[in-house]
Amino acid sequence: MKNTHVLFSSLLRLLIVLIFTFSLGMGAANAVNGHELWLTTGPSRPVKVVCATVTPITQTAVNVVKEGWQGAPGATFTLKLVRDNALKDDGYRLTPSGVDATTEKGLLYGAFDWLRRQQENEDIKDVVSNPSYQLRLLNHWDNLNGTIERGYAGLSIFWRGKNDLAVTEKDKELWRAYARANASIGINGTVLNNVNASADMLSPEVLKRMAAIATEVRPYGMKVYLSINFSSPVLLGKLKTSDPLDKDVISWWNAKVKEIYQLVPDFGGFLVKANSEGQPGPQDFGRTHADGANMLADALKPYKGVVMWRAFVYQPNEKDRAKQAYLEFVPLDGQFRDNVIIQAKNGPVDFQPREPFSPLFGAMEKTSVMAELQITQEYLGHSYQLAFLAPMWEECLQSDTYQAGPGSTVAKCTDGSIHKLTYSAISGVSNIGLDMNWCGHTFAQSNWYAFGRLAWDNNLKSESIAREWLSRTFKMDQAESHIAINATTWKANFVEPVIKMMLDSREAVVNYMMPLGLHHQFSNYEHYGPGPWYAPRGVRVDWTPPYYHKADSLGIGFDRSSKGSNAVSQYHEPLSSQLDNVQTCPENLLLWFHHVSWDYRMKSGRTLWNELCYKYDSGLQDARRFQKVWDKIQPYVDAERFTEVQRKLRRQMRDAQVFKDGCLLYYQTFSKRPIPYELERPIYNLDYLMKANTYKMNDN
Repeated sequence: MKNTHVLFSSLLRLLIVLIFTFSLGMGAANAVNGHELWLTTGPSRPVKVVCATVTPITQTAVNVVKEGWQGAPGATFTLKLVRDNALKDDGYRLTPSGVDATTEKGLLYGAFDWLRRQQENEDIKDVVSNPSYQLRLLNHWDNLNGTIERGYAGLSIFWRGKNDLAVTEKDKELWRAYARANASIGINGTVLNNVNASADMLSPEVLKRMAAIATEVRPYGMKVYLSINFSSPVLLGKLKTSDPLDKDVISWWNAKVKEIYQLVPDFGGFLVKANSEGQPGPQDFGRTHADGANMLADALKPYKGVVMWRAFVYQPNEKDRAKQAYLEFVPLDGQFRDNVIIQAKNGPVDFQPREPFSPLFGAMEKTSVMAELQITQEYLGHSYQLAFLAPMWEECLQSDTYQAGPGSTVAKCTDGSIHKLTYSAISGVSNIGLDMNWCGHTFAQSNWYAFGRLAWDNNLKSESIAREWLSRTFKMDQAESHIAINATTWKANFVEPVIKMMLDSREAVVNYMMPLGLHHQFSNYEHYGPGPWYAPRGVRVDWTPPYYHKADSLGIGFDRSSKGSNAVSQYHEPLSSQLDNVQTCPENLLLWFHHVSWDYRMKSGRTLWNELCYKYDSGLQDARRFQKVWDKIQPYVDAERFTEVQRKLRRQMRDAQVFKDGCLLYYQTFSKRPIPYELERPIYNLDYLMKANTYKMNDN
């Protein structure tokens, strides 16, 4: 059976690759298969591009302009390196005749921006644009065997297995297309593998393939990074220990880093998940996170490499998992090398549909802290559901930490505005795979785009990002319709309804999954579908939903107030006191911070129980509305993408029904209160949903 399974897996991968390769060849003839992402344009017009500096990156910028020029035929466009105190890092100045920048990458990013504005018919006069963060990275959770952890768009674009490391021309073509898309939104780095890293990632054969990837993405301004296994000296180097203070371990890492930089001189550095969810780390040897991070930082320092050390840690004996990262890392503030960046998830638990911001943002003053956002929708419906995530990230970045008084937003705490540290950075966990449209869902592409735009400018508004993406991804001339379409009808009947659908989508998902601050109520099947009842014996309690909802006959919610776990104390005043008081705590986080009576009176005038019912119903009704919006715009969209999205929205509506019914019927066993009569009745029975694999039940 094992050999049969291996043969089947090999044949399946071959079939996927053949389909993908064929589709790539068809890309020019079928511009609406999604592979072009937001970079579709009409036929380019002749343009003279003047650039005195000739390098691989500037040549890429020249080609970008030539391939995308939609202006007057024969115009002259200049790309010029200048001295300009208004520009920092990879920033640029747009002028009516071209782009000025202080770096080659600035010219490339400026070229893409100039063309975007040209396509949107913007009158370009004098525009200065500087990035909010120095390092703007994608984190891929790709495994060496080609699978992707929490990936919902097919197999890896980088890896096929440690026995299949040869680089093909199709590989190179794909990597260049990937890099071009990233450069168009200012992303300048990529971590090529899963944070649950295999030690084999550092083997000589794998490093050679990494070097080949670096060669293809380098002309687009991108550096490559690797996630590493902290036990690599033992697993790969055959040492007896991986103790970060052991001289042989230090020597092994120094030699390995030197080997990497001989292959990739501009290698970016390491991403490390240590002492988390079973991954090895310095605490295995009685050392601190700082000891482990600094050992690696010292090895990378001569080459200007960085260590991104993840703060996603939690112990089974901690009474409140949400407090753990703060408790472990804040006491180490000031002990890390200046090329160490602490990478913290946007919320204190785990990429939930809604969380408060992590208290680490605003807590560490002497250490660079970067936000880790999740583009792939692990807890937001995978690639089956529409959830435009820019509003969630905007909500986090614009939250006030009060670290240095009012206005100390998460954005300012991480981009160097408040504390001038060596590095500023932000990362997004990738949703990219071998699917033809890269992301598994046409609208999931918008989250890749939104991350890049917010990484460049963390003050952008979600609506403007949505408009940009929509206008670049869908074109009037792609519509498969015989009706007359002009700019007015296009905007009124397509753009505005779809923009509203996108902006409403994340809140709809929150409402039909986990409103009012509920979190981690998923089934044990791939973090998909409802499972508030899941609590089998032998499973860690903090991996079960009852640990988080605490539902009983009195009420529901996790008490993190000063009378409970006191997680509110990890936030600065006056926010701490605001969250501590059930009357002033924002209602959309109420059950995150408080265990609240079923009869507690909400601002709407409803009881908590009735408000929960209304929220769940609202989410379901929104999912149904999205279907109607999309069906109505059929004349304005190409047939292929219309059908794909339509099928996804149908599943989303069915899944919303399952989530609403499962959660309300289960919580009702504690509340003993009726669902308000004016709301729809559940259509499923609780005992059925408790036995069903909700990940599979609507998979058609």
